[in-house]
Amino acid sequence: MTQESQLAQLGLFDAKVPRYTSYPTAPHFNNDVSADRFASWIGSITPGSEISLYVHVPFCRRLCWFCACRTQGTQSASPVRAYVEVLKQELSLLAQHLPEGVTLSRLHWGGGTPTLLTPDLMTELAEAIFAVVPMAKGGEFSVEIDPNEIDAARLDALATAGMTRASIGVQDFDPDIQETIGRIQSFDLTHDAVEMIRARGIASLNADILFGLPHQSVMSMTESVQKLLSLSPDRVALYGYAHVPWMARRQNMIPTDSLPTPQDRLKLFETARRLFLWDGYREIGIDHFAAPHDGLAMAERTGNLRRNFQGYTDDRADVLVGLGASSISRFPQGYAQNAPSTSAYTKAVRDGQFATTRGHMFSAADRLRGRLIEALMCDFAISSDDILSRFAITQAELSAMYRDVAAAFPDMLDVSADGLRIRSEGKPLTRMIARHFDAYDLSKAGHSSAI
Repeated sequence: MTQESQLAQLGLFDAKVPRYTSYPTAPHFNNDVSADRFASWIGSITPGSEISLYVHVPFCRRLCWFCACRTQGTQSASPVRAYVEVLKQELSLLAQHLPEGVTLSRLHWGGGTPTLLTPDLMTELAEAIFAVVPMAKGGEFSVEIDPNEIDAARLDALATAGMTRASIGVQDFDPDIQETIGRIQSFDLTHDAVEMIRARGIASLNADILFGLPHQSVMSMTESVQKLLSLSPDRVALYGYAHVPWMARRQNMIPTDSLPTPQDRLKLFETARRLFLWDGYREIGIDHFAAPHDGLAMAERTGNLRRNFQGYTDDRADVLVGLGASSISRFPQGYAQNAPSTSAYTKAVRDGQFATTRGHMFSAADRLRGRLIEALMCDFAISSDDILSRFAITQAELSAMYRDVAAAFPDMLDVSADGLRIRSEGKPLTRMIARHFDAYDLSKAGHSSAI
């Protein structure tokens, strides 16, 4: 039996499963986490510790059809300027509850299009953030940059503010595919943006590229990856396009009959994967690649790779605070999410309240299962010693969990008293294997394809 036949037999090409950037996943959040609880969790952060901060900017000049992120279009600077004022008010609220001496290990501006901000707004926002939470020594400040929405003045402002890492969305360089997904971005434009970034001493570059887009072929995938490699990114995320028009109505603009089959999606992924490996990148988890000197590669080698809402990370902070509409925070106690709509978020903050509307408080079982899933997603393996030392579970109970998942995936796992390991031929099944440790009902969540 071929590997593709084995994967088909195990349901890879039909499965809809979470990406497991959190556990439990966001569809299972509830109303138990209020603004007051969020404030108490902020107050419980260890004084003098390091945290991460994510700032969500939901505005875009244009709405790309493939995107399922929570964004809104604007042709005017006025709503963006008003939104930054609300972010500054939210930072003031944070300052009222944050213990002394807390610093930032990571700061990330995402969206949307953070580079829609004018240079003066970028400076104002950065200064407001660092006045509340200074950057720790060795901390990273990353920004998602749209090559269509960047210029020298904005890059100067970001560089002056201390940006250390730029993240560029490529998606695909084929003009016909770009037109089909509503994202026109030439290679020359992207190349020029990268040159401007590096000219300002910002050495670290991330790039996202998608497989599974309409009209993609092995040849077009090869050409796009080779062009991306010519830019020498330090880190690449190779994401599968998630066609979820029931969640993102703009995706109805993309004709479904132009999408590759699940089997073809796997071929596209493997094509890109081989090219990254041939070029010397290390494979990181299920969908990232990193140059050997990059922090992700070092974290993977030392067993310190982690997973959060931005994907894979080498950040060791226990707390991630999300600012802005729809942002999600993670604490040792659980998750907290701001109001998804910009208007509801703005009203709450202007009324002097945090905008938290839902979240999830961790149970002991959540912490255990979350760690099992994160270990599989990061290391393709679970260490029994790690689990037994951190959680109230016996070797017999853990072994029983191993046996259950091994029975569902014959010949894809190595199981012993020491732990569980996914064999190389089973790595495309990682999200499906992780699902077996998920205690929540996934039947109505509307997750994306496993491949």
